[in-house]
Amino acid sequence: MMLNLFRGIAILEGISYLALFAVTMPLKYMADLPVPNKYVGYAHGVLFIAYIILAILICIIKKWGFKRMAIFVIAAFLPFATFYIEQKYFGPDASQKLAV
Repeated sequence: MMLNLFRGIAILEGISYLALFAVTMPLKYMADLPVPNKYVGYAHGVLFIAYIILAILICIIKKWGFKRMAIFVIAAFLPFATFYIEQKYFGPDASQKLAV
């Protein structure tokens, strides 16, 4: 259950990150519409924190080690990286990668 929650948060965090930079920031600076940026920014902040906490908790519970935890955490700072993490480590072909 926790892995499914992490997968969902990873996808939503990635979407919110892209929405923030590709949609609401241009609206804020080019169209002088700051309100969407505020709310998408709040949502992204909550999802970002949830992603980081879940990544650390899952790595500790599953005893995956510091390297995998670092990869998960660094992915939160890079556009599209949470989608990659979700697919590589939790996608349909990921059962071998989760073994340890």
